[in-house]
Parts: sequence; structure tokens; C-alpha cells
Amino acid sequence: MKNKLLFWLDADLTHFGLAKFLQEKGGFDIFGIIDITNKPKKFFNEQKIVNFQKKWFYHEYIVKTSEKIDVNYLRGFEEKYKINLWLLAYNERIFFRFNEYHKFKSDEILKILEQECKLFEKILDEIKPEFMLMRAADLHQNQLFYELCKAKKIKVLMLGQTRFASRAIISSLWHEIDVVDDGKISKNRTVEELYEFLKGADTFKQVTNYTTKFQKSNGGKISAIKKFLLSKNTNEKTHFTYFGRTKSKVICKELTYVLKRKFRENFINKNLVRKIENSESFFYFPLHLDEESTLLIGGPFFTNQIEIIRHIVKSLPVGYSLYVKEHPAMRLRGWHKTSEYKEIMELPNVTLIHPNIKPEEILKKCDLVLSITSTASLEAAFYGKPSIIFAHSPYSTLSSVYRLKNIEELPMTIRKALNTKVEINDLNKYVNYVEKNSFQLDIIKIELGYARIFYHDGNLVDVEISEKQMNTFLDEFQCEFEILANEHLKKMNLNREYNL
Repeated sequence: MKNKLLFWLDADLTHFGLAKFLQEKGGFDIFGIIDITNKPKKFFNEQKIVNFQKKWFYHEYIVKTSEKIDVNYLRGFEEKYKINLWLLAYNERIFFRFNEYHKFKSDEILKILEQECKLFEKILDEIKPEFMLMRAADLHQNQLFYELCKAKKIKVLMLGQTRFASRAIISSLWHEIDVVDDGKISKNRTVEELYEFLKGADTFKQVTNYTTKFQKSNGGKISAIKKFLLSKNTNEKTHFTYFGRTKSKVICKELTYVLKRKFRENFINKNLVRKIENSESFFYFPLHLDEESTLLIGGPFFTNQIEIIRHIVKSLPVGYSLYVKEHPAMRLRGWHKTSEYKEIMELPNVTLIHPNIKPEEILKKCDLVLSITSTASLEAAFYGKPSIIFAHSPYSTLSSVYRLKNIEELPMTIRKALNTKVEINDLNKYVNYVEKNSFQLDIIKIELGYARIFYHDGNLVDVEISEKQMNTFLDEFQCEFEILANEHLKKMNLNREYNL
């Protein structure tokens, strides 16, 4: 009997390509949950590239209804699987804070959750897959499905990125590494060699490269606008993620968004500090990218970053100030409101610095890094600097990284961290641990590829897809998909051996 693989598929087409290349290896029955808009649905229904034994279009099962919410079912679901549904829902970008098109009521959200829970239970009980394959969850629905699979002891293979550029992981844990090889048999790098390793895995360079290429093509923008204006807008009625998104509202908000981004960028260039002086002692807090899973899923209780900054300022020892840096990828979100920048700048002992400043310049000069769960807190160790994080991260195993669990302990933890030295053996062990349990692959290169080939350079995702386009995509990234398929096969075997 063939092993059953269940894929979560969406607008990120990486896992469709993975399904195709794994299918060619043989020995699998492939199933798919497909979370897409209406126009690409025809492709998934008619394509002959991947032979799905069965597939479910997620949005066909999540519909508007006047039926009463089955509260007892939802309570029983939470109790049975130990999943906090409101934690997932409240940090869903579509339900709260970031959605300017539709204000969801509590009953609407609970009904969506009820339909999702029943659908996901039904699918898993029906096919009983050996493995569930997906990218790192970034929305409440795929995070809910991931948590349900874990609760039902179904092995999860989640593709994500390490904190080092162009290194990928396949893990059963969200943005973490399965313990398969602990890295004890290691390269014993010197401080200089560790620094060179970090330079070769520069995440700031990777993010900057992404922001300079994604949605930058004028041709892509023009073709996306034409497609949007001339095509029917059916998602508004069938997808809760599109509720309220009429064409007139989208056009109005997009024009406003362009103006706001230019205005905010002008404010940033005029007011944010561009040079780090050597004359003062300071701590460093990098702002996270808003509306992203790093905060919404990785740090669900720390999404108010300005409030976190206030807590840090209250805890500063005399003689220290705080430098706060905007995230360079916030350009893709239109930057923060100028009122938020002003609020940060008005705080005592706080300097807001420009997003284009390289982290290297800051990390060399600061005394301590504080972040919610930023890569900067890991990179700090390479510069001999201690750090404090507010949410869990795999690099918190480093003795120079303090995970704060009680905000009242922040002043004391800061003073303790300042007296902590980075242990080079710790850092060597962690780097080797990552190297031995990850592999070389530029996931962002694939993302830019499908954005270019299918989505008008990332400007429109509700598009029709042809088999010719898909074959072009699969051929262009054949090498990457071969690596992905082989690494997944390797991970499946390790899962069976170690029962991860």
C-alpha cells in the first residue's frame, strides 16, 4: 500500500512543484487541501501534472450561513485537542487590525472556525495521511490545521527558513529545527570564522534584495491593473478573505496606499537617524515586520511593539538610551503610520533610526539587543553581544540569550544580561546544529519566480494559470525542486527512524 501524503496548497506554488517531483519518485498517494482564489481553481481542477487522489477546495466549505454556532462543539474541540481558537483568530490579519474592507463580528469568526474544525477533522479522519506537507504557517487556517495534525499525531513536514540566508529547514515544529543531529561533531570556528559565516548568510542583504525586486516591475503593475479592471470580481462573495473588497474600494484604497507610502517614506528620509554615533551607550530594538506570522503566530502576546518599547525604556539603566530601527521590508506594507513614528520619537531616551542602516553597524556599537524574536538577537552573539527576547526562538538555547517570561523582571534581566559574555563554544554548537539539520536552498528565489511567472510580479494573485506557465515554472526551478524532493524523502526516513 502506498504512503499517503497530504499537501496544503495555496498561492505559494512551491508545494505544488514539490508534489510533482515527489510523485515522480513513486510510492505515494497524494491528496491536497487547496486554499486559493477563484480564477486559479480551473487549473487545479483540470491539470494533469499532479495526480491527486482527492482534493478539497478550502473556501468551498467556509461559507456564509445563518445557522446557529455550535458552541459545545467548539468547546469540545478546544478541550480534546488543546488548541486555543481565539488565540489563532485574534491574531488573524483578516479578522482584526489590518483589514480595511470588512469588520468581522464575533459570531462570523466563530462560524468560520466551526466550519474549519469540522472540515479538517473530516479530512484527517478520512484519509489518515502518514505525512502532512506545508510551508511554515502564516494564516490562522493553516496554523489551525498544523496544530490539529500535531494533536492527532500526524507527522508534519513544514518547510521554512533558518535565521541564516539561503538555508532551509523541514521540521515538525513551526520555524524550529527537529532534533536529529545535535551538532556535537562540529567545526570549531574561531571568532573571525564565525563572523565570516554570518556575512555569507546575511539576512539583511536577502531582505533588501527581495524588497528591491518584488512588485517593482512597471509592466507587472500595468498588466495587473488591466486584468483586475477587466475581469469579474467573484471572490467577494465566495471567500471571507475578500469580504467587502469591491473594485471601487480596492482602487480607492490602492491609490491612497501609494500616496501614504510616499508620504511616510519622505517622513522617514527626513526624520530618522542615518548615522550611529560612537559617543553614547545604547541598546538596540529592531521593529518586526507588521502583519506577518513572525509576530502574529511567533509572538502572539507581543504584537503591540510600541508598548514593548515603552517597557524597555522604563527598564533602562541610567546612562543608556534605546535605538529603534524600522524593518526595511515594511516598505511592502506601506511603512508604519507617521503618527506611530512620532510616538516612538517622543519617548525619552529613544532614537529612531533609518531602515537602510545595516545591522552590522548597530550590532558593533550597541551593548545589548532586545527583540520580540528577531534574527538580530541571534546575530548579536556573533558580535559578542548579549540579547533578550520576549517570545520563544530556537536560538534561545544560547547562554547569552535571555527569554523574558515576566515583564516585571525586565529591569533585572537587562542588568543580568549586560554582565553576560558570549561563549564561543555555545555559538559554534548552534551554528553546527543548524548546518547539520538544514540544507542550502534559496526559498525567496522561488517566491520571486512564481510572482514573476504567474502573479504579474506579485501585484495580483487572482489569476488564471495555464499548464504551459506551470511547466515553465517547474522547468526553471527544476534543480530547486529536486533538492526539495530529496530533502523531504530524507526527512520522511528520519521521521520513521526517530519517530519525530
